[in-house]
Amino acid sequence: MHSSPNFIVTGGAGFIGSNLTLALQEKFPDARLTVIDDFRSGNFKNLAGYRGDFVAQNLATLDWRKQFDDESFDAIFHLASITDTTLHDQFLQVHDNVESFRRILNFARPAETRIIYASSAATYGSATEASVESNGAAPANIYAFSKVIIDNIAIRAAAESPDWTIIGLRYFNVYGPREAHKGVPASMVYHLAQQMKGGQRPRIFKHGEQKRDFVYVKDAVEGSILALGAKDSGIYNLGCGQARSFNELVDVLNRCLGTKLQADYVDNPHAHYQNFTQADLTNARSALGYEPRFPLEDGVRDYMQWLYGA
Repeated sequence: MHSSPNFIVTGGAGFIGSNLTLALQEKFPDARLTVIDDFRSGNFKNLAGYRGDFVAQNLATLDWRKQFDDESFDAIFHLASITDTTLHDQFLQVHDNVESFRRILNFARPAETRIIYASSAATYGSATEASVESNGAAPANIYAFSKVIIDNIAIRAAAESPDWTIIGLRYFNVYGPREAHKGVPASMVYHLAQQMKGGQRPRIFKHGEQKRDFVYVKDAVEGSILALGAKDSGIYNLGCGQARSFNELVDVLNRCLGTKLQADYVDNPHAHYQNFTQADLTNARSALGYEPRFPLEDGVRDYMQWLYGA
């Protein structure tokens, strides 16, 4: 990699994308950075302090050749997608997510530019034990289905061009700074913290025993940057590696916020609810050298400090 690398981050005004963009700027002070975002689920405020270029475009219609001519890039981080899992327009979700990725592949193919893209833990569907990348896909919603198709075409493209590195990252339940703009799709950590900070009892589904692999955004970003050094194409889980219950999360928040609020248990209205997520990190450890640094207690403490100076 050049001392002043040239990176693109799609979805760079979004939650994980903005954290990644600012971390790249810090790690590679001489890098040329270009963010592409259409602000559907991003916000300019997430990029406070950003010193790079910004292209406001819809990736599903972007003509990459026209936009970038024959500029060469060291890597394209593709984090943009319609992320709202409650959006049930199947055509829009699949068209925009898949066609955006196809355009990136077509642009990157001639120079075999490294692509690091966001897959999702949602591709695993309903699980009862730690998910391994080789598990079959079982998408429960249209968002997850669109990610499965992206994985399929990434695997095929990488197989056809053995020297081209394409890395998919299955982010688990990411939480942390710069997610508030998402509203409802923001993490449970954020929503419960806001309720508790306002003196309300935290609302969780009965009886709080659902478990999630909550991964702090700083770990997700670190894993994404490590993918720059991966030797081979592949799809890797990025999680914390531990499933923690919503009840435990409430306990951790009470400790961090200095509150003593009991959970308010409500009925779960969702038929297809993931009651358990956990990342098996074996492959991410060996291929990326990924090691999460923030167990739930440390991640929540760091986040509360950022949110409230708590």
